[in-house]
Amino acid sequence: MAPESWIQPPEMLRICHRDLWADNVLPTGQGGVCVIDWENSGPADPAQELGCVLFEFARTDPGRARALTRAYRDAGGPAQVNRRGHFSMLIAQLGHITEIAAADWLIPHVRSPERTDSAAWIGETLDAPHTRELLDNLVQGLRGRDTR
Repeated sequence: MAPESWIQPPEMLRICHRDLWADNVLPTGQGGVCVIDWENSGPADPAQELGCVLFEFARTDPGRARALTRAYRDAGGPAQVNRRGHFSMLIAQLGHITEIAAADWLIPHVRSPERTDSAAWIGETLDAPHTRELLDNLVQGLRGRDTR
């Protein structure tokens, strides 16, 4: 079973950022965060967006994933990640990024004019893959069962 088989349609549509990767979350001088690059924002399931955030910022650290989720919920966040389908946005986005990067490697594009640019994009996914085991461990860790 490939992770793509886990993809589920969104259940609770809200306006979401839909691109909450580390390069779009910047620290402020006061110790907070500033989220930039809202051009892809639109309707999405907050649980699926939270799945992306947890993968990006806590993928192998269950304690950090729980702390991040707690802070999100304490700040009024409406979602929680408790099943595989909550990684649907992650699986779709990383698959899309890899597909675009591979196409740009074959035929250079303005967004990746050099093959090294495309290779770097692909490397982000292949160097730290979103495997079934990793995502299952993340869900289990959120339930308080550290599986490392």
